[in-house]
Amino acid sequence: MLTNILMLLVSAAASFLTVLLLARFFMQWQRLPFRNQMGQFIAVTTNWIVLPLRKLIPGLGGLDLASLVAAWLVQALAVGIEYALRGAGLGGGLLALMFGLGLFEVLRMMVYLLIGVVLISAVLSWVNPHAPIAPTIFGLADPFLRPFRRIVPPIAGIDLSPLVLLLVLQVVLMVIGSLQAAILPLVLG
Repeated sequence: MLTNILMLLVSAAASFLTVLLLARFFMQWQRLPFRNQMGQFIAVTTNWIVLPLRKLIPGLGGLDLASLVAAWLVQALAVGIEYALRGAGLGGGLLALMFGLGLFEVLRMMVYLLIGVVLISAVLSWVNPHAPIAPTIFGLADPFLRPFRRIVPPIAGIDLSPLVLLLVLQVVLMVIGSLQAAILPLVLG
């Protein structure tokens, strides 16, 4: 039971930090300002890992690769801790497993973050589009919604593109799960 509690705590902490790192990556990619409460929170809670990595990993075309690599390292470490708690031995196979599963977890967390942002933006657009956090949320969601808005026109003033995007994201989650299930036996040998 203690092992399960420790795995839960490690998973929760790693997921929270990964979501913050991915939010930082997306905010910088979209050139959204960090001069708001959410941006400041993300910057303060992730600077300790991102700023040192930036010395080693430069940005590329406006992408903050240090935040992305940090998210990957956090997830790889979480996978390693989980397998160590389950009694797996250290070795090259475990390292490959850590970084392979860590990559899948980062992809999965990206999709979950995007689902959350799209849901929040849809709710904010109806409830309080002038909330202080609204420009940041809309800025994060808009690049992903824009292609669907071209395909799905509003019906009676209602934008259905978030529903279509959420459906596509569910399919992406299924593909990620299938790929992970197919690759895992290869890594474990």
